Amino acid sequence: MNPENQDAIVACPHCGRRNRVQPAASGAPHCGNCGRPLPWLADASEDTFEATVERSPLPTLVDFWAPWCGPCRMVEPVVRKMSTDLAGRLKVVRVNSDEAPRLSQRFQVLSIPTLMLFERGQVRDRVTGAIDASRMRAWLEPLVAARP
Repeated sequence: MNPENQDAIVACPHCGRRNRVQPAASGAPHCGNCGRPLPWLADASEDTFEATVERSPLPTLVDFWAPWCGPCRMVEPVVRKMSTDLAGRLKVVRVNSDEAPRLSQRFQVLSIPTLMLFERGQVRDRVTGAIDASRMRAWLEPLVAARP
């Protein structure tokens, strides 16, 4: 993931070209070379959550995590995989719950990892605890199915 509020450099999974991807934008990122959708990963804090998550043009998977949490470390590669597998249909944002206690309180995050799917600024669904890639994909796919 990229440091808060900084563009990430993302290699296109299709052609390998490196692209700059902003944490908050009005549209989904696409490769400047081949035009295909790029994985959209970002970090958010209490100060950037609204712009990064609540104003996102795509459904957004938010991963509430902490660096000391073993299950969070197990889920992180799965979360990254979803950003690639569902590129163009899903944005992925990580929130360090230790550094964003007001967000954890606001969204009643009582255990981590907690995964929430936001759409148009509202929580559409949530899962608490570590889940594997097949369960996460089965959970997310119908929720983002309407996207091309």
